[in-house]
Amino acid sequence: MGADELSATLWRERRQLELLLFRLETQLLHVRAGNWHWLKFTAADVEKVLENLRFDTLARNIESSAVAIEWRVPANATLPVIASVAPPGIWPELLQDHNHGMVLLLKQVESAVAANIEALLSGPIGAGDVRLTAGQPGEVLVPDGSAAEATADTANAADDVILLAENANIERALAVTRDCSLPLLEEFLGLA
Repeated sequence: MGADELSATLWRERRQLELLLFRLETQLLHVRAGNWHWLKFTAADVEKVLENLRFDTLARNIESSAVAIEWRVPANATLPVIASVAPPGIWPELLQDHNHGMVLLLKQVESAVAANIEALLSGPIGAGDVRLTAGQPGEVLVPDGSAAEATADTANAADDVILLAENANIERALAVTRDCSLPLLEEFLGLA
């Protein structure tokens, strides 16, 4: 283990942060377009990236602890501290670059998370309320009232199932999006 392995691990973690940002922005586009049915897929994509990111964070913790000990600072040193004690040469600048890039990505992820949560909470609730009140029995006007009532009941049942599925997708997307906080990364970058 050494600085080479730490740098490679930091690159992998940065790529996962970029992918997380991409997945969150993709989800936001679907939410803003009203594509509630795609949220089951976008939430699964975000979950997968978070799982990979947690694995990369674990690997980074191991690598950074080894480098920190080798460079005579506490094993739980932050990246700025590790960069500040790096031996002369490429390492101080490269580790500072990693820190800067990861801080920027983390801020972008936090903004995307906030935008997703706001969109998920505000957009579908209004649309859902409209669909729940529209098309109630008695609102369908056709010459034969009994057929209209039966058709309206069937349509309402189908609408209710669709609405329930969309609401489940929204709730899952909200839960996954709220799970995107990365306190261990914030701490490692010296932000906590």
